[in-house]
Amino acid sequence: MEKMTIYADNAATTRTSEAAIKAMLPFMTEVYGNPSSLHSAGQRAKEALESARARVAAVLGCETREVYFTSGGSESDNQALISAARIGGRKGKKHIVSTAIEHHAVLHTLDALKKEGFEVTLVGVGENGIVTSGAIDAAIREDTCLVSVMYANNEIGTIQPIAEIGALCRARGVLFHTDAVQAVGQLHINVAEQNIDMLSLSAHKFHGPKGVGALYVKKGVPLTNVINGGAQERGKRAGTENLPAIAGMAAALEEAAANMDSNAAKARALRDRLIAGLSRIPHSALNGDAEKRLPGNVSFCFEGIEGESLLLLLDDAGICASSGSACTSGSLDPSHVILAIGRPHEIAHGSLRLTINAENTEEEIDYMIENVADVVARLRGMSPVWRKLMNGESSFVLA
Repeated sequence: MEKMTIYADNAATTRTSEAAIKAMLPFMTEVYGNPSSLHSAGQRAKEALESARARVAAVLGCETREVYFTSGGSESDNQALISAARIGGRKGKKHIVSTAIEHHAVLHTLDALKKEGFEVTLVGVGENGIVTSGAIDAAIREDTCLVSVMYANNEIGTIQPIAEIGALCRARGVLFHTDAVQAVGQLHINVAEQNIDMLSLSAHKFHGPKGVGALYVKKGVPLTNVINGGAQERGKRAGTENLPAIAGMAAALEEAAANMDSNAAKARALRDRLIAGLSRIPHSALNGDAEKRLPGNVSFCFEGIEGESLLLLLDDAGICASSGSACTSGSLDPSHVILAIGRPHEIAHGSLRLTINAENTEEEIDYMIENVADVVARLRGMSPVWRKLMNGESSFVLA
């Protein structure tokens, strides 16, 4: 097959859409005033800022004033967790429940809070990468101030039972936050119906620009500032708002919401075709639930290889892929998510994440299947670990 160039790393970032770019341009060249300025140019910018806020709120199913603009998912996660911790601390409640497969923006913030005297319970997930609402319920204590469970995992794509968890948290009087960075734009979300108190999102995951995101905060939940300075964002997030990026985010989110069902159906069909093809590679395994996963997420482990070599050779073939989260791509340690679903270290090192969308084609899927199979076979042919497995000196882990 003739060499192709395929981008299959949409979980890391997406191409900025034409709608987003078109929405951004006027706020760089025409309506460029500071939204905090009182003059007419500033007030035009302020009107655009609040219009974007209302549009984001409409997609999330919340009130306009419950949306705060941030620099992205990591900042939103930090502010949500720190705010809930401060609320809990004032009441003598210093216990937080989360999961073992969270993004490091959550896990590292929890580590920082532990140094301040907070206790953290990380609930495990099943082999399918899903946490049960029962396990979360069992972890909640009288002194629990927050439950934080990601909506969909960034590495293995598994979708968590957010509505169930939200309902039990509401019943037990515990704040509920979800890192929905991977879910927004791909899954239908209504924060009111799902009993979500705080939600993090990032524009560049749904074809918006990088460096901008939002934090939904239910009315009545007091926020703690993590960036101090001016009175922007109702005094809760200092710094002049990045209006071009915010406008682009609103446009991208509206477009994603309008085309969500059709895009998901296309991506799901391509995903299943890719999973079926990769499953034919001997001693390989899909990571995460086969059904309760994001429409475009495909995560596999291949026995007897190293993921870094796999990525480099796939890149030579024109395929942009990853071994897991882009935020940890420089780490030599195996993914904490892959380990959490029960894969041993030697298997976790051989992981591959391909994240596609409705823009991909069946021809591209078949090209990826062929090249992944070829590269895996090539790497195994050079691997002393594989040689021991084939000679019976070691036992296979993956069937």
